[in-house]
Parts: sequence; C-alpha cells; structure tokens
Amino acid sequence: MELPGHPGHVLFDMDGVLLDTESIYTEVTQQIVGRFGKTFDWTIKSQMVGRPSIESARYLVQTLDLPIGPEEYLAERETIFQSRMPEAAAKPGAVDLVRALSEKGVPIAVATSSHREIFDLKTRRHRDWFACFDAIVLGDDPRLERGKPAPDIFLLSAAELGANPATCLVVEDAPAGVEAALAAEMMVVGIPDPGMDPGLLARAHAVIRSLSEIPIEAIGHSR
Repeated sequence: MELPGHPGHVLFDMDGVLLDTESIYTEVTQQIVGRFGKTFDWTIKSQMVGRPSIESARYLVQTLDLPIGPEEYLAERETIFQSRMPEAAAKPGAVDLVRALSEKGVPIAVATSSHREIFDLKTRRHRDWFACFDAIVLGDDPRLERGKPAPDIFLLSAAELGANPATCLVVEDAPAGVEAALAAEMMVVGIPDPGMDPGLLARAHAVIRSLSEIPIEAIGHSR
C-alpha cells in the first residue's frame, strides 16, 4: 500500500487492530441478548465498535429493544469479561509491526476507548510488547471530554508523543475511529474485521486486510 504522506508517528486503536477481542465481544454480547431471543450481528456491531461503552450499550438496547437497561447490560458483560478477555490473542502481524516501529525509533501510541480495568484484562498476556508504546491513552482518561468519533483521544495521544497531528498515522478498524482520525486531521488506514463491510471504512485514506501491508520503511526515519 502507499501511504497518503510521510508519517512520523503512529497511533493504534487496540480492539480489532492490535488484539483479537472482537470475536469475544460478539460471543459475549450474543450470550446476553440471546436470552431474550435476539441476534447480535455486524449490521448492529458496525455501529457500535470504537465508541464509548455506554454509547454502544444504549444503541444495542434501543436497536434490539432489550428489556434491560444499558447499565445492566454493561454490568453483566463486564462480569463475563473477567474470564474471557485475558484470552485475547494478538492480531496477525501486530507484534512484529509494533516491535519494528519501536526499534526504528518511530514514536507510537495506543488510543483506545477501553477503560483501565478492561485494558488490563485484555493486555495481561501482552505486557512485554505493549511496553514498546511511548504513550497509552485510555477511554477513562479524565482529560478526555468526548469519545470517538470526536477527535479528542487522537489529539491527546499526539500531544503525549509531542507530535503535530498532521504527522500522525492512525490505524483503525471502526467507522467511528476513522471519523475521529479525520476530525483530528490525521492520516488514517482502515483494517476492517472480516465480518464487516469494508465500505464502512471507505473514508479512510487506505483500507488494508493485514497489518503486514503497512510499509514500515515509509514511516519515520532510521536512527
């Protein structure tokens, strides 16, 4: 792929980009809504991914007309996550890409809507390579006023790296994340889940199928 410029910094979403958590989200949500005879699929999920948890929960409850409130759904989901999220595996190519960028001296950050507790569960098996990141900004950071698709989390991540937003490349799997990156006036690459219509990420500067397609040689400068 050809990048839309020459980025010097890279900001990664986490779920569905660095870690394969989306299948867990789908299974757990279906487990909950299935009790009410409902089906959770990508037509619904595509409108939820990347957004703050409470916003996604409200959308789910309203769209499926669930007889529980969004807070009740989230509480049940978090309980199940305690055992499921530590199972999350790295996405193909994620470890190699992160380590290669770090070794090249490219400043890199994680910008995720996940809150601290769930972030710790998801990364329990991956602390060694997550230590390569120069900054990690979480969804419950008190400095954030708005979640994706607002640009706040990416702008804060860039500030943590001391970067001009125009030099940042964002890697995202969610429509809300792509919109957030564009609102931050950053370059953005979309990497859709195999179950998602890739057209939902069409506003990204490029859409790829694998992290291995990102040309490391075109990012930053060698030490």
